[in-house]
Amino acid sequence: MKRKVDLHMHSHHSDGFYSPEDVVKKAKEKGLDVISFTDHDSINSLKEAIEAGKKYGVEIIPGVEISTDISDREIHILGYFIDPKNPELEHYLSFFREERLKRAVRIVNKLNSLGINITIDDVIEKAGSGAVGRPHIAHAMKEKGAINSYFEAFNKYIGNGGPAYERKVHVSPQSSFKIISDAGGLSFIAHPGNLPEYIIKELIDAGVDGIEVVHPSHVPHKVKYYRGIVNEYFLLESGGSDFHGGDRNDDDNLGKYYVNPNAVDAMRTRLLRNSA
Repeated sequence: MKRKVDLHMHSHHSDGFYSPEDVVKKAKEKGLDVISFTDHDSINSLKEAIEAGKKYGVEIIPGVEISTDISDREIHILGYFIDPKNPELEHYLSFFREERLKRAVRIVNKLNSLGINITIDDVIEKAGSGAVGRPHIAHAMKEKGAINSYFEAFNKYIGNGGPAYERKVHVSPQSSFKIISDAGGLSFIAHPGNLPEYIIKELIDAGVDGIEVVHPSHVPHKVKYYRGIVNEYFLLESGGSDFHGGDRNDDDNLGKYYVNPNAVDAMRTRLLRNSA
């Protein structure tokens, strides 16, 4: 049987719906052998995920997803094989989580001025132990009856350019590469489907290790295109479902979007070479 590797999924420690153990269990049920938790600005899922991986027979690769930008365009960078105990990594991630909370307060204030009565406490309740983000605001708006669906929150209010939108504090891509590398990991451009070619080239020149080739937003010809870039520039390939669960209704993506174990073998080879 072909082994399946999903290197992009989220738990309730960021904007996912399920606990790490629940995600691991679902991954096992969908025939996945290796997975990576890539929560936004958080590695708090990793201890529970690794223990659950031992329980269900699923290998867990420690990961993270960091927000960066170039010329006001938000770019997400995935980090793999990071050391969760690296103090500098945790320092940076703590800073990003604090900034996420401040941003959420600004968004809630804008929503209040638009007549939508939610509080930051409503949002924090939805986030639980996770890094606060716009999905938690959307969930709070839905629960209060301000919108009819999760996606309406983004389309009408808090999506990019919406009346209650607020920018995140970002680091540069180069800074994220260093944060990830210093923690022993490898950096990848996440879901590049909406990025112009010149930005991808800029990220390659800046030293990114690889590209997320397989993603639900990538149609087949895009997968082929990004795989071609990977081969041309001697980069690494990653891919996965970007699974969140809950109102995203993306459970069917588990086991559908994946890469084969060769991608992980290539990452390990690169890490060994880097440490030599």
